Amino acid sequence: MSVKPVNPPRDESELPGSFSTRYMRINVGPQHPSTHGVLRLVVDLDGEQIVSVKPQVGYLHTGFEKTMENRTYQQCVTYSNRMDYLHAFAHDLAYVLAVEKLMDARVPVRAQRIRVILTELNRIASHLVFFGTGMLDMGALTPYFYCMREREGLMDIFEAVSGVRMNYGYFRVGGLYQDVPDTFEQMVRTWIDAFPKHADEYYNLFMANSILKARTQGVAVVTRDMAIDYALTGPSARASGVPLDYRKAAPYSTYDEYVFDVPTREEGDIYARMAVRFEEMLESCKIVRQALDMLEPGPVKDPDRRISLPPRRELENSMEAVIFHFKLVTEGFHPPKGEVYVPTESARGELGYYVISDGGSMPYRVKVKAPSLANLQSLEPSSIGGLFADMVINIASFDPVLGDVDK
Repeated sequence: MSVKPVNPPRDESELPGSFSTRYMRINVGPQHPSTHGVLRLVVDLDGEQIVSVKPQVGYLHTGFEKTMENRTYQQCVTYSNRMDYLHAFAHDLAYVLAVEKLMDARVPVRAQRIRVILTELNRIASHLVFFGTGMLDMGALTPYFYCMREREGLMDIFEAVSGVRMNYGYFRVGGLYQDVPDTFEQMVRTWIDAFPKHADEYYNLFMANSILKARTQGVAVVTRDMAIDYALTGPSARASGVPLDYRKAAPYSTYDEYVFDVPTREEGDIYARMAVRFEEMLESCKIVRQALDMLEPGPVKDPDRRISLPPRRELENSMEAVIFHFKLVTEGFHPPKGEVYVPTESARGELGYYVISDGGSMPYRVKVKAPSLANLQSLEPSSIGGLFADMVINIASFDPVLGDVDK
């Protein structure tokens, strides 16, 4: 902590008595436990009031975009889910949709429905972390355990499908790595049937809590114009009256076949950002239930041998299958020259992969439009004039993931 004059002292005639003021500059992070990642904030204070907040990013830069330009198209799935590790399925989906557009792939309907189910369940899991850790930032310990209890059920589903509980890598260009296990549908139905009751517990425990409302209503307001000016997207923008949701605005992966609402609020404060995410979890349950009802048996990979590995049983009897397998694993496929961008809706907002192909087996250029970077910039205008004690809660309300920022 240091004390230094940031601006010239104000004229003493403007202050009562003979007092003058100096701003206090403090560093929050980059290891502060409540910054939701490796983030540094340079904060100038006039007493307890925030005068300036400058987010300093780059401490977690991993070079995923450049690394993907040196891997085959299928190998890139290893990296996409590591950017937003809380909504990893969303990054995998955004990436494979872009490459499938390049390849003009034919993704089976069953694969698309499973993608929607997993992405929406992962959205709920991400929001549960948002609520649990957000409550911790306000000093409330109990809600965290409630949220993690339900999230564990989702982790069991993801582990049953992909074999891991984080960084799944289950989606593939052209479909899925393999079909879901026989227990998948029953596991998902059991979870979504129980969740509305737990959501009622959450509402009574914290959303309807008078202490939480006092701490969050009217605090750190982002107006509609401010949200548009700062390119805010996702639940944080919808809490300010911007109803953009790419599942509705530009449907992908069969989202146009499901009936669901896009929750919005007008207040733009911390409570509104929490309320939108709370309602989104229930809407995701609606989507998952509809997708399960429409789920039919069938293939989960594009049958085009340019894209998908041949079934293992064919390798025992067909030399051609062995050759296709060898070529795809060692060299990969070659999309035609071109460039694509497909916007999708992650738990944090607009997520899309801009991919350029030069006809080779590796992307010529990969650029990720990740929502957390833009959303984090809204921290400064929403915090100025507020109290330092509310700043950490405000960070949590935008739900940034620093892997999504420092990609």
